[in-house]
Amino acid sequence: MREQFYTYIQKLQDTITSTLEKVDEKASFKEDLWERKEGGGGRTRVIENGGIFEKGGVNISAVHGELPEVLQKQLNVSQGSFFACGLSLVLHPKNPFVPTVHANWRYFEMYDEEGNVATQWFGGGQDLTPYYLFEEDAIHFHTICKNACDRHHSSFYETFKKNCDDYFWNTHRNEARGIGGLFFDYLKETDQFSIQNRFDFVTEVGNSFLTSYVPIVEKRKNTKYNDAHKDWQEVRRGRYVEFNLVHDRGTLFGLKTNGRIESILMSLPPVVQWKYDFHPEKNSEEAELLEVLKNPKSWC
Repeated sequence: MREQFYTYIQKLQDTITSTLEKVDEKASFKEDLWERKEGGGGRTRVIENGGIFEKGGVNISAVHGELPEVLQKQLNVSQGSFFACGLSLVLHPKNPFVPTVHANWRYFEMYDEEGNVATQWFGGGQDLTPYYLFEEDAIHFHTICKNACDRHHSSFYETFKKNCDDYFWNTHRNEARGIGGLFFDYLKETDQFSIQNRFDFVTEVGNSFLTSYVPIVEKRKNTKYNDAHKDWQEVRRGRYVEFNLVHDRGTLFGLKTNGRIESILMSLPPVVQWKYDFHPEKNSEEAELLEVLKNPKSWC
């Protein structure tokens, strides 16, 4: 399974980056190969100062070795070795009317003293962070997510959509980071689902990503904007940074386990603002977005 999933994310990275380069039309991804001294490594691809994307990254990694202490505590074990691989992406567009998007799909194995697989699971998801709310875009994104889920189980979309709303929640601001999508973790083998079933579901979601996002980019990329729109985008980007550095489990895990700092912080936008006690005008487009972020809604 580890070889099967790693082969998949390698191909998916190629598909996503080549497609996004065609969408951007100006910039291309810079590739950075790296190794982890404890075992494994990765392939980071970053795009910057493009025609569409101000900054973005589509990264894959496969790491292995002894369980870090923080992971031993999390899994309630005293020792053990592991393998983990995944693809993680974040795209920050230049135009404030094009939403930021995040996604990742990952696989984890832990081994007993004899080297046999003791436990294994999948995790991941994808979520959208708009700066201006277009309901048809939200409906499109969520519909693609739901269609992928429905091919595998009728309860998946509702469950993983709620997980996403709950997870990407800035508790210190009492608002969502964006309008959600899917979030799932610890998808293990059960009586109902084999580990191959889990693989099939996660790859279905991964294969749906470009269909969920690229049409929105194409629709909004030429929308005219002014300095006020850009200011709002940069203020909201600040909330994105706050979530990633305060709450995001993946970011915190990487920082606590001597992870590769450039890949971990790739998710942060290039230009951000924090304005003291800032509030948008009542009944404005900006205020409309905040209302939805404080009260997540059903989109499909």
